[in-house]
Amino acid sequence: METPRGNRTLGKKDRLALFIATGFGVGYSPVAPGTVGSFIGILLILFLSRWELIGGQRVIVNWVVVVLISTIGVWAASRAENILGKRDPPVVVIDEIVGQLLTFGLIFRNPQFNLLFLGFIFFRLFDIYKPFPIKSLERVPLGFGIVLDDLAAGFYASLVLFLINLFWSNFF
Repeated sequence: METPRGNRTLGKKDRLALFIATGFGVGYSPVAPGTVGSFIGILLILFLSRWELIGGQRVIVNWVVVVLISTIGVWAASRAENILGKRDPPVVVIDEIVGQLLTFGLIFRNPQFNLLFLGFIFFRLFDIYKPFPIKSLERVPLGFGIVLDDLAAGFYASLVLFLINLFWSNFF
């Protein structure tokens, strides 16, 4: 488990930042914290997909949620880096949560299991292997770099899902 740099006592804002950055604590998972964080993103997608929204409302809600969680995530991830004294600590998974949300872009109403599974897999692959330019986004300072590379991975995964849906629409 990651511990604060210098064994310092954490204030309320620091504890809140760590709670958010670690995806409500799932980032402390001893095995594959990023994958567990991505799973939390899937659960959030399932929750949001149950809202009775029509047409463009879904798109607006999706973007508001992504922007809101990204903004809060940048703050929390920046603070977590400072608290833990480590660049992009593995316990920080808020970026995986928001990247997974972006993966499903416009697909927000009652997603089928095969769509969720493919989106999960493609997002994790892009997040782990970091094709161009995802790797370079990690160098952006503070929490911006932590969140931006996962948003890019989510964007790539969303494009793949879009293309699959375009050419094999009966798959979903």
